Amino acid sequence: MNTASQQTDNKSKTAVIMQARVGSTRLPAKVLKTICGKTVLEHDIERCLRIKRSSGVIIATTIEPDSYKIVEICEKFSPEEVSVHRGSVEDVLGRYYDAARRYKVRYVIRITSDCPLLDFELADSMIGKFIELRGKKLAIDLLFNNNPPTFPHGLDMEIFTFEALEKAFNEANDQDEREHVTPYIRCHPELFKMENFSQTQNLSHLRWTLDYPEDFEFIKAVYEHLYPQNPVFATNDILTLLENHPEIQAINEGRRQR
Repeated sequence: MNTASQQTDNKSKTAVIMQARVGSTRLPAKVLKTICGKTVLEHDIERCLRIKRSSGVIIATTIEPDSYKIVEICEKFSPEEVSVHRGSVEDVLGRYYDAARRYKVRYVIRITSDCPLLDFELADSMIGKFIELRGKKLAIDLLFNNNPPTFPHGLDMEIFTFEALEKAFNEANDQDEREHVTPYIRCHPELFKMENFSQTQNLSHLRWTLDYPEDFEFIKAVYEHLYPQNPVFATNDILTLLENHPEIQAINEGRRQR
């Protein structure tokens, strides 16, 4: 890539697009549950806003009537920080594409709203790696951190270009490819350049995502121990807490299937 192209890439808009809805099935209205005086979605957004290399957060919610509750939470933040896009319930790929196109996002950081322990430092590291790989001759289209996984389940994220998202939107036909965002990209390595972001220590056996009541109790315990003294607690703080309080780690052990 020439110098002019590198400068254009570095100035491109990079933003978090987070899918969120009220109608979850396994744990209904999980993003509206309250921990330490704030909803799970508020904690999600606050942690995403700490990603230094991101220009903001776009919440991609649905046109379902209950989604006004999502919109109300987003309105607690400034419009410069948090935007909202409402779209299809089933076609999540289309929802992402429309949100990215509407807000002119060049590089999408995909994070889901069931990850209130998401690691903003990890996100910045991945964005840096993504930009670095974009500067190479075979420019990357998608960077993920879960194939194979080495981070706790709940720190999963993906970064991809708008062009890759648009191609998937135009060509994906299977239901699974529309209900999720990147299956079409991942299943076509002949069309897209992909890389996995990993770490030396394998922590993939840890479950930090929010799907079941036990997960909520686990995450709630983590927040109640760490958040009041340090609202910007990170992964190492959680690991230290779990080492000192194994009873917390045991709360959702029965759900630790990735």
